[in-house]
Amino acid sequence: MTSNLVLQRVSCLTSAMACLTQCRFRRALVLFILLSQALVLSAASKLHVITLGKWATVQWSPDFLGGSESEKLTLKVRPLLVDARIKEFTLGATHEITDRLFVVRRAFRINDSLPQESTSPPHWQWQRGGWLLVDRLTGHISPITLPEFDILYSAASWYRDYAAYCGVSDDGKKLYAVVAQVSRRKPVLKKLLDSAGNGEIKNAAADSACPTPTWQRNPSRVSFEIAGGPKQTFAIRGHTVDLMTQEEDDEEASK
Repeated sequence: MTSNLVLQRVSCLTSAMACLTQCRFRRALVLFILLSQALVLSAASKLHVITLGKWATVQWSPDFLGGSESEKLTLKVRPLLVDARIKEFTLGATHEITDRLFVVRRAFRINDSLPQESTSPPHWQWQRGGWLLVDRLTGHISPITLPEFDILYSAASWYRDYAAYCGVSDDGKKLYAVVAQVSRRKPVLKKLLDSAGNGEIKNAAADSACPTPTWQRNPSRVSFEIAGGPKQTFAIRGHTVDLMTQEEDDEEASK
């Protein structure tokens, strides 16, 4: 009789300990899941600090100068920092697309050393690059695809998320009126520009493809004008473009 009571008590004690262990395990598992979710949410909601550093003047050697030390031009560049870490170098002014996104032009250094100079320290040269899209919320920086944009001869004019510029063909003999949108790979507008020289670049200076296009609003429209060619104005409606006559452009401008 006594032995039966002892066995019953031991069995009850074992069952109680097993239940207690299971309860503790379940609580620990729930706590672990909650902490994991909190850490994920915390990492996802981390705010990034995007800043632009101080301007610095550097030497620039575009190809049309032939590498002459006496003819080098200058650029003003500044670092782009994410959480106090340098991610890129930039030049020129930024353009705010939204309160979260902005664009800025990239600057970078390229190693100009010849193969026979491999034992020497790298010969770094500053160059102008394309455009970057910066997300203030995520801290993400990505290159923007601008069709036919020439880093030497094209000068972009920004309005909202549109970039207007004179694009240059691969052989340098054709100029295009181009309007690109940040969210699209294909240009909204790509039209061959007429000129006395069949669109060929005659002036080898930087940003010489054509004067910077000019934007106007209500309705959104952009004008291209090159030497020897007529002024052309295009109305931008979402992903579509309409060529405006001079009378229509003057009428809208007078409103």
